[in-house]
Amino acid sequence: MSTIERPDELPDIQVIDIRSGDRSAPFEHRVAPVSQTAKAIKALERDRPGVQLTDDAIHRIAYSAVEPDLLTDLRPEVRRVETGWLTVINYRAYTLMLSPAVENDRLLDEVHYAADPNTVARQQVLSMPTAHETDAALIYTNPMDALLDSVDRASMKVRNQNKQEVGRRIVERPLTAVPVVFLNPGRRPAGDLGLIDGNSRWGSCTACIPAPTGLIGPAKNKERPPLLPSYLMSLPLTERRNFVREVIKKAYRDIKAATGTSKAARAKRDQAAVLLNAMTVPVEVVVGYTDDDPSMGMQRFPAAVRSLLMRMNIGVKEFADASKNGITAEETVTALFDAGELGNNAQAVKDVLLGRVDITDPMKTLGLNALRDLRFAFIAQQLTRKEPRLQAITAAKLDKSNLQLSGRSGLVTELGLRSYSTSLGEGIRPVRTALESGCLWQDLVAHEWTVENVDNDKAVDGLLQDAENGDIPAKLLLGVLAMVALVTSGNLLAPGGSAEQIVNHTVMRTGIGTVVKAVLEKEEGPQVLADAIKRIRAGESPRWWTDGRLVEHDDWKGSDFNAHLRLAALHGFNPKNGTSGLSGTAREERALTDFQASLTVAVNRLNDLITLRKENGTTDELSWESVEASVKQIRLMDRALVRISEEEPPG
Repeated sequence: MSTIERPDELPDIQVIDIRSGDRSAPFEHRVAPVSQTAKAIKALERDRPGVQLTDDAIHRIAYSAVEPDLLTDLRPEVRRVETGWLTVINYRAYTLMLSPAVENDRLLDEVHYAADPNTVARQQVLSMPTAHETDAALIYTNPMDALLDSVDRASMKVRNQNKQEVGRRIVERPLTAVPVVFLNPGRRPAGDLGLIDGNSRWGSCTACIPAPTGLIGPAKNKERPPLLPSYLMSLPLTERRNFVREVIKKAYRDIKAATGTSKAARAKRDQAAVLLNAMTVPVEVVVGYTDDDPSMGMQRFPAAVRSLLMRMNIGVKEFADASKNGITAEETVTALFDAGELGNNAQAVKDVLLGRVDITDPMKTLGLNALRDLRFAFIAQQLTRKEPRLQAITAAKLDKSNLQLSGRSGLVTELGLRSYSTSLGEGIRPVRTALESGCLWQDLVAHEWTVENVDNDKAVDGLLQDAENGDIPAKLLLGVLAMVALVTSGNLLAPGGSAEQIVNHTVMRTGIGTVVKAVLEKEEGPQVLADAIKRIRAGESPRWWTDGRLVEHDDWKGSDFNAHLRLAALHGFNPKNGTSGLSGTAREERALTDFQASLTVAVNRLNDLITLRKENGTTDELSWESVEASVKQIRLMDRALVRISEEEPPG
């Protein structure tokens, strides 16, 4: 272990008394003998409403408790989630008796998915856990080596990226854990207590503990590497508890041996005290689940746990929007599957939407070849269907009273990008940014459309012909396929400031979905988009409509094509030259575009305010004085816009 460095004037770090009862006697960490867990085990085995624990989970909870006697009088509490109630218990546990999340949901936007044909098996994201038939436990089916590798990588990442201050003080904010079961443990234990919240705190607590030599062999360097969760998860339960006891004893030996006032002695004592203070954490363990629909049993337990996880992360480090969208998308798909809203081939649809398994056979079941853009189009089609039940479930998962395209765009983006999770590498970031600017347009929701197996150039030509003949579903599918091809190849970018300089004219500065919709309405647009699908699939650059035909522009970059496409979306494919300055009409169009963009920002900020009020439990109405100016401004804007607009069409 490295030596703790601190200014000499700081006082020695003290070992903090964590006892809940009489504190009159001097305090020293002592791991209670296994015999003292018997009463706790017996108490946990009693039938209690809402508590459903496997035998392994009961023993792990009792063995993990710092004061197992307190478990005999614990009163379970309940936590509301969307589909029912989770039952939990709270106590103080030994940190090393818990394990980090098997899969860190914060990283859903970074991991590699089987839907991408370039993802090799060892890189793939883990399968989603399933529910135990009768008890509150998550079941993992992956081989244990893959699970341990995932846990170790996630643990090392949070240690580096989200360090927590532990050691001088004990951890006070509870971690949340759930019993887990491994179906393919090999020689390792088949169960654990896995965290669903608190990975960063766990990682910081264990960062100061070196890996035991008995597990890793002789240390090659003077310093042993820090403890990783795979070491702990490989130990039988009793041996794991004995390991905790030995770590604590070793820390006290270090304190007693480091006598004197020298800098080295003080640092040695501090290091041991830090370790002892990090050896325990408050923990809330999920011990049961009651579904609002009794017929569902425990089926929705994994979704309930995941829902709890995302809604808890409002503290030290919130989820990135992409990870939130990924979790919400998975929750939505799972809820649609459970509600029977995914049609006759529900399992194949679910597999294609989630992208966690090889999608070749599921796509074949749906009559489609496993092309990335076809899968993306299928996701967009499924999540924009007009069925009231589907819309209600999606709105509920998004926590929105009104289901808007911006919300659906986030879900479609994260699920669709799983087909590119390995292939694009770091290039996935600008692609995500472009798609999140708005990859859907209103026609996708307003019209019924399906995804045909457009898997070759001849099929693309047939789709183009149907679109030009006025077939709206064909036009929508053509637009989605072209959008995916152009964005993932870097030829359709998020709205930026350089496009107008490239074409020396005003351009459509809106989300990519709106741009594609506008291009589809131009006479030449469908031909340009269909040609782009074919050429990008073949690894070639898209061509542009010049002098009445499609022409290659070898000197163009993606930003050039993007600028010209946005120019065509606003002015058509043969705009008047803009070198002499903008016309009055162009300035009006630009002003309207800017105004509409500002409204989108305002609506999003209002939704943010409403969401914060819900999260904070705020029920008091805003005072009229605080909103009067905004309300009057909105009313004035409404009247002014109506004056310069056509009347709203009926229906």
